[in-house]
Amino acid sequence: MDGTARCPCSSGLQYGECCGPIHTGSAPAPTAQALMRSRFSAFAVGDADYLLESWHPSTRPADLDLDADTRWLRLDVVSTSAGGPFDDRGEVAFEARYRTADGERGVLRERSRFVREHGRWYYLDGDVD
Repeated sequence: MDGTARCPCSSGLQYGECCGPIHTGSAPAPTAQALMRSRFSAFAVGDADYLLESWHPSTRPADLDLDADTRWLRLDVVSTSAGGPFDDRGEVAFEARYRTADGERGVLRERSRFVREHGRWYYLDGDVD
């Protein structure tokens, strides 16, 4: 994705100053919310490798097959609990809007849990509403 394009995570920033550096590994996600945003953007751009890399090893699947027919449109962070730069755990509730190839629109609602180990945030698991 072009670094000057608007970031898919709905932050309003350019991809190159938001999720892009996190995806390339040049900057770690400083908070659980930043990791959540970067994971949404990875779904939007089809970066399965980053999604697996940012998933905690204890819950990470062996592989990940992204649905190319699903277009992720917008992320809305509903709430956060902990997950700051000095925390080791955090939760982020979000709504992710998408559209399928046949034009059907939907919303994925999840409360995701994150853990920070050795200074790095990982997605642990989540509850889908």
